[in-house]
Amino acid sequence: MRPHLPLLAVLGVGLGAGGCAHRNYFQPDARIGPGSSAPLPPNTDSVLVVAGRQYDQHSRLHRLFWGEHYRKVWEAPAKVQVLRLPSIVPGGLKPDKPGGGFQSISMTLEGRRDREYALRALDKEPYKTLPKVLRHTFVLNVVRDATSAAMPYAAFTVPPLAQAAGVAHSRPRLVYVRPDESGLGEMSTRFQGKMALLEEKYDALASRTPDLAKATNFIDSNEMLAQVYADPAHHIDQLAFLRARLLDVWLGDWDRHEGQWDWAVFKDPGGRVRYRAIPKDRDQVYFRFDDGLVPWLASRPFIAPKFQTFKPEYGYVRGLVKQARFIDARGLSLMSRADFQRLAADLQRRWPDTLIDRAIRRLPPAVFALEGPGIVASLKARRTALPQAAEAFYRSLMREPVVGGTAKAERFVVRRYPDSTTVHVFSAQLARLTRGDSLRFRRTYYVAETKVLTLEGLDGNDVFELETTSRRPMRVRLYGGEGRDHLRLQGNSRRLELRDASPDLTANNAPRPRTPQKRHAAYNRLNDD
Repeated sequence: MRPHLPLLAVLGVGLGAGGCAHRNYFQPDARIGPGSSAPLPPNTDSVLVVAGRQYDQHSRLHRLFWGEHYRKVWEAPAKVQVLRLPSIVPGGLKPDKPGGGFQSISMTLEGRRDREYALRALDKEPYKTLPKVLRHTFVLNVVRDATSAAMPYAAFTVPPLAQAAGVAHSRPRLVYVRPDESGLGEMSTRFQGKMALLEEKYDALASRTPDLAKATNFIDSNEMLAQVYADPAHHIDQLAFLRARLLDVWLGDWDRHEGQWDWAVFKDPGGRVRYRAIPKDRDQVYFRFDDGLVPWLASRPFIAPKFQTFKPEYGYVRGLVKQARFIDARGLSLMSRADFQRLAADLQRRWPDTLIDRAIRRLPPAVFALEGPGIVASLKARRTALPQAAEAFYRSLMREPVVGGTAKAERFVVRRYPDSTTVHVFSAQLARLTRGDSLRFRRTYYVAETKVLTLEGLDGNDVFELETTSRRPMRVRLYGGEGRDHLRLQGNSRRLELRDASPDLTANNAPRPRTPQKRHAAYNRLNDD
């Protein structure tokens, strides 16, 4: 979670929050209770711990401005298993490579049969999210404190809900890392005395669960996107992805950018390759942010709308799905309003009251006593309103849709009418591979829903056939790509923007490409490797 830095800095100064970052901000050891200051006996199996007592040590004035969040949950006791590498899983674990993004303290552990496990501390250190000039100021204290907006145990409630929804999922477990643990290699000192989440990665085929039994491989989003961009026979399982995204919306999980997914690979008949989404990193489920004056202001639609608080009503759905707009545009491009509504109704049936109650009971008892009944009530209310949230999600997706090509030569046939625009994409490569129809995409976009339509040719010698029969047609933004592309126009070229990646686009009666020529975001993903 990256903060809105200018807002935090201005408001922090206004509230008299100036000064330096606290040097000893985090709790030194998660253990609590009698004997917690004594060395941990060698054969201890479990301990009583808290996720982060530092978040509940603030005045009422601080909470008024910055929010109550989940401070009491971070200080609530939980009985947790001690991480013992030789026996924590059958065959034991040994350290592999460090991991983590800007905030996470994490690493990979290696098990038998090439299986990999992620070890990730519950608490965060957002030091690297800040510009260097702010890393030793009060702003770091503010950003650290914002971690309390996350429910630290939320990920443990998700598996039964995802299972019922038909969504692949991880199986996290809580562990405590001993203060004298030295078996984690160079990461040992960073994990000592911390609570952590341990879960098996979908990486080795030995990790396959029954619902993924026919998968032939597991890859990350960069690899998946590179394959989808390179070959028209490769595609995302869009119905499965929509099912997973509606689960995200229901849970209030706003941080679902492409880096938060792995993908199971399936070989389908006719030479097609299908990718099924596997969500990971459930750090923002049940997020609570807007219960203080400053974060309430920060979460407004005109500032940082992605920070949507989980509550009985959905609020601003467009902000809730904002982080995933790149992968949503490409992974849900064929999904209709009827698909959104059909899957929303199906998920309502799959989440009965008894299942919700059982899932939330997976929270530590002291945490359930604090938050369980409220989360259960909110989930039930959100389940009832899921069709309305699905409609808002659909309308958000349709505002600026993207039709993507591949690295092969393709033909885009676009017809702009007064009330709509139709798009067909044909691929001779696909027809050869599958010995079937060359049509790989078709859809109608309506002026009432769509503000601008983007076409991405990517590589290959593409042909764009654009026919316009309206005096004020839908706005189209065309990225030709690296190949020798050709645009054939019939009718007027109003509201057409050409942004080619190379100067070899040929056209008749077309506006000149914008200069300086720009690469669209898809090219960055295409060349990530």
